[in-house]
Formats: sequence, C-alpha cells, structure tokens
Amino acid sequence: MRFRAKIVDLACLNHFSRIINTIAKLAKTCILRLTVCKLYFILSDKVANGGASMWCELSQGNFFDEFQMEGVAAEHNEIYLELVPENLSRALKTAQNAKAVKIKLTNKHCPCLSVAVELPSLSSSSRIVTHDIPVGVIPRRMWNDFREPSVPDFDVSIYLPALKTMKSVVERMKNLSNLIVIEANLSGEMNLKIETDLVAVTTHFKDLGNPPWASEDGCESNTQDRDLESMAEACIDIKKLLQLLAGQQVNPTKALCNIVHKRIVHFILLHEEVSLQYFIPAIA
Repeated sequence: MRFRAKIVDLACLNHFSRIINTIAKLAKTCILRLTVCKLYFILSDKVANGGASMWCELSQGNFFDEFQMEGVAAEHNEIYLELVPENLSRALKTAQNAKAVKIKLTNKHCPCLSVAVELPSLSSSSRIVTHDIPVGVIPRRMWNDFREPSVPDFDVSIYLPALKTMKSVVERMKNLSNLIVIEANLSGEMNLKIETDLVAVTTHFKDLGNPPWASEDGCESNTQDRDLESMAEACIDIKKLLQLLAGQQVNPTKALCNIVHKRIVHFILLHEEVSLQYFIPAIA
C-alpha cells in the first residue's frame, strides 16, 4: 500500500487548502478515500442518530502534478484512511507561498500522512518543513460503511440563494432558536423559518429556480406530480446548517438543496472539479 503526491502550482495548492478548510469545519474526523483518479472526503455519522453526513469528491488531476498510489490489492486498488482534517488544514496553512508540497503515506511509529512543505529561502538550498499527521488505515472489510450515499427521492429541488446572504440570515436566527425550518416549492420559492413561544421569523426568497433533474437520465424524482406551489419542508438543527454556510470556502458555481418532506435536507455544492454533498436529517 503506497501513496505519494505533489502539488507545485500555487493556485492549485491554495484551492486544495480551501477545500480542506471547509471539510475541517464540517467534520472532526473523516475518511479519506484514495483511488487512481479521485480523492474523496467522507463523513458518515449515522443519519439515524441525528448526525449529518458529507461526501466530497475531487479529481486528483486538477490539483496534483504527480500522483501515485498502490491500493490494498490489485483488484481493490484503493486506500481508506481515517484522519482529523483540521491537522491537514493546519499543515497546509504553512504552505501559502510554498514552492511545492509533497504528501506521502509513511509509517513513523504509526501510519502517517507526511506533508513536506518546500519553502522559498534566500540561499540556494530550500527549507523543508514536514508535518506528520497520524492516520488510521481502514481495513477492507469495513469499506462498505463508506460508500457514496444515495441521493434521496426528494419532493423539491431548488437552487440556493447567495450563500453569504443565507449565512447572515441564519446567523441572526441562531440567536433566537436551535431549530430552523427550510421549506421550498417547485416555483423557485424558499423560506427559512423559526418559531419559538416568543417570536416567529420568516425570510422569503423568490425566483431561485428549480434544477431540471428529469433530463439527465430520463427518470423523474417524485416531484413530477407535485403541485408547483405546495411547500416541502424539514426542520433541522440550525448549528449544522450554519456549519455548512460558515465553513464554506469552496465558492461553488452552483449550490442546490433537495428536500425530502419532514425527513432530510440534502445540499449539493459544485465548483468545477469539486462536488460537496451534505445531508442534514430532519428533527421530528
């Protein structure tokens, strides 16, 4: 089992660093799945226990100048590692104007991802700072626990308003309640609502647009027979929603939200070569 990769391009490095920062805001620990073409960051808190889950996927070719890996076995050419994304985020913070960053799977008392940051120096020799991040190797028999979550059969899918706007609204609401209701319909309308004994506050968004899911593979979700005006809603933990909005450094070109009525809210953020999915279960 071997893995080594190198980033030389500074723009790629900064972009990769921003993605890791976002993930660190969403997950204390996560699974890094390495394949020949892609990297995945996976958080699978059991949704049944009220935990949020995350699936972030990026193509290695868009970030790394070199990328070599040998998986557990020829027919299972993948590696699954458990790590604390905050540690990786901190290591990459030292690399903001680095000449190159090398990431390698090593074994130093325990399995580690070693991040070697080559910094520019005044002399001809360069300075290299190495961070060893302990990781756990996930055995093959447990891989199935970290498969891609299936997109739920949603009632409504809608594009999100500007995430900054949404964040400032949710931040104000957080001071009043721990729960927030997200509701939306197929006419491009979305409301964010909180209700307590003392106060009820609703923010309305209009003309957001609804993604055309049907055209992609010819199969409709159960939105087909739905009345365009009727709202699907889910009441969720406001802190989990704010975590997603506040940690957001991917700057998505597209952001949308699928609602399964009273069951789950599924967010999808897309930015060129990166997709981030985040699932927040509804609270009854």
